[in-house]
Amino acid sequence: MVDGLIGIKVGMTQLFEEDGTVIPVTVIKAGPCVVVQKKLKDTDGYDAVQLGLVEFIRPGRINKPRTGSFKKAGVPPCRILREFSFEDGEQPLKVGDQILVNQVFQPNDKVAVAGTSKGRGFAGMVKRHHFRGGAATHGSMFHRAPGSIGASAFPSRVLPGMRAAGHMGDRRATAQNLSVVRVQERENLLVVKGAVPGRNGGYVVIRRTKHE
Repeated sequence: MVDGLIGIKVGMTQLFEEDGTVIPVTVIKAGPCVVVQKKLKDTDGYDAVQLGLVEFIRPGRINKPRTGSFKKAGVPPCRILREFSFEDGEQPLKVGDQILVNQVFQPNDKVAVAGTSKGRGFAGMVKRHHFRGGAATHGSMFHRAPGSIGASAFPSRVLPGMRAAGHMGDRRATAQNLSVVRVQERENLLVVKGAVPGRNGGYVVIRRTKHE
């Protein structure tokens, strides 16, 4: 079976345990996904399956090369495609097979969720890098400035990699070692403990992890 699925972040909520403990959770619509292509080490150099997230998309939004691959596989057009490793069990995976959330994940599994973080636009040092800044009173003229960014005598330049103001967010981020709290097969929902990157409605990739 595959080690992950493609999903859509629904949003955050909270669950209550029997003793009244509140658990912050994120709800993800994981799948259903369909096998678009199966790659083997003998022909492609490595073993993997290409999964597509089953959702509505207008045929005109798919280019001709990708449309041909979907027709060859006999599957509906998919907007998002990702590759996952797999292990063939008693029933080997075939092109066109549908993968459901309960076939991949179970409660108490550890997963890593990758997505695109929220874009924050141009941000300063305090917001982007959590700089403390200076005093706000007593005549201080140093508030949200970065301070020194290099020596004047040597090397007389700003070294590469120096933290500075700039574009914040809108980059790939991964939340690791999250616990699966609940799996709802009927709605294809995966409930994980904690927060995951991205906005509500954004695409995410969920993979099983071996981290403890």
